[in-house]
Amino acid sequence: MPKVLISDKMDPRAAQIFRDRGVEVDEITGKTPEELIAIIGQYDGLAIRSSTKVTKAILDAATNLKVIGRAGIGVDNVDIPYASAKGVVVMNTPFGNSITTAEHAIALMFALARQLPEADASTQAGKWEKNRFMGVEVTGKTLGLIGAGNIGSIVASRALGLKMKVAAFDPFLTPERAIEIGVEKVTLDDLLAKADFITLHTPLTDQTRNILSRENLAKTKPGVRIINCARGGLIDEAALKEGLESGHIAGAALDVFAVEPAKENPLFGTPNFISTPHLGASTDEAQVNVALQVAEQLSDYLLEGGVTNALNMPSLSAEEAPKLKPYMALAEKLGSLLGQLEGDKVQGIAIEVEGHAAELNQKPITAAVLAGLMRAYSDTVNMVNAPYLAKERGLDVREVRHDREGAYQTLVRVTVQTPSGERSIAGTLFGPEQPRLVELFGIKVEADLAGNMLYIVNQDAPGFIGRIGTALGTAEVNIGTFHLGRRNQGGEAVLLLSVDGTVTEPLLWDICKLDGVKTVKLLRFG
Repeated sequence: MPKVLISDKMDPRAAQIFRDRGVEVDEITGKTPEELIAIIGQYDGLAIRSSTKVTKAILDAATNLKVIGRAGIGVDNVDIPYASAKGVVVMNTPFGNSITTAEHAIALMFALARQLPEADASTQAGKWEKNRFMGVEVTGKTLGLIGAGNIGSIVASRALGLKMKVAAFDPFLTPERAIEIGVEKVTLDDLLAKADFITLHTPLTDQTRNILSRENLAKTKPGVRIINCARGGLIDEAALKEGLESGHIAGAALDVFAVEPAKENPLFGTPNFISTPHLGASTDEAQVNVALQVAEQLSDYLLEGGVTNALNMPSLSAEEAPKLKPYMALAEKLGSLLGQLEGDKVQGIAIEVEGHAAELNQKPITAAVLAGLMRAYSDTVNMVNAPYLAKERGLDVREVRHDREGAYQTLVRVTVQTPSGERSIAGTLFGPEQPRLVELFGIKVEADLAGNMLYIVNQDAPGFIGRIGTALGTAEVNIGTFHLGRRNQGGEAVLLLSVDGTVTEPLLWDICKLDGVKTVKLLRFG
């Protein structure tokens, strides 16, 4: 019988689920790290919330541990890379508190619209400042969603019920999905210009960090009100304070901050600013939901091998894993390449396999492509939840299997639909497990996809390679590998360079200015 430890306070119904499923469970909460180290070795599963910190020391002591389940979304308290190295699956419950978080965003929107915290404080102080607190209606106003995934779409449905207009910016929101949830799909600049209220529902990644930067806050409609119940770091807090003080921003409500716990913050005390201490998931219902979900997920894994919402492994059987591993590595690199080059334009995607790849289970290959594609915009995507996230965003995904023989013994081709047409890349395996790009947007090229790389589209002309080498050499950036392909002599060419040094924004601009250069982009591969 598997044995699970619940080390943080959790709804008692979670423990009952384990028992009903035939899993032995102990509820031992409030232990110090040293005390946890002393007992963790006897457990197959660990169910936690945010208090338990699963460190290297604890993982080293957890000699029998097979799975960790986090009741909630954030897993900052788990050393996931080390857990992976130890062969421990890490799961979370990303959708158990979606409604609660969405409702908190709506609550903060109303609080801003009617100045409720200030009015409450004034009234309880014995004042009767009826004329001071002049609010605004939300009916007929435009709500701008930055992120239209699970939580964002729930916020949209509530806002539509309030007779608001909803505009959404989300790189993976398709026109069909936008129609389905009743929102207008817009660019970020359009959203900033037209929204009366802006609410954020996106993870914190390199692409979304400071998405409401000083520059973007300046583009907002005068009198805008901003709500963030997603992640700290999405807003430039200093610029937000300046906008509130100048009156350009009529109000802001933050449930999350760049540094937490936020016991001190420059925004505190700023007029028309509301703050709550990361309460997005803090309702009785949400706490129950995530506890029950984590118990079900851990039981499924320990008893049946089922994997749900895992952050560090795909849905694979033990027999399939060795054969599929190199193909998934290839697929994820192809998806990552397209995600970095075309991510915000992708409306549909087709994954084709032929040769040896056509003889395998295609689902993990597809999931790996999707995980690579969307990793540029989500810090929690993996090969388990990527297909769900693609479906949620209305991304049309097609799988094609060919039994024909081609130029390669095995081939994976990924084609994306964009507003300007189809864009296709293909890769193969050299040897038993060496992923290699062999075609890029119709141009034959052989390239490893690893580390930091420069993607350059240029006009094929004498001396161009020398100019690139000189520009990088002057900036003391070493070239690791060099891959070149072209459509025809004197036509469009593609250059993929792996580089050892740091490629700065000024260096990218210098390369852009070289004769014949059409496109330059810095790519990163894990």
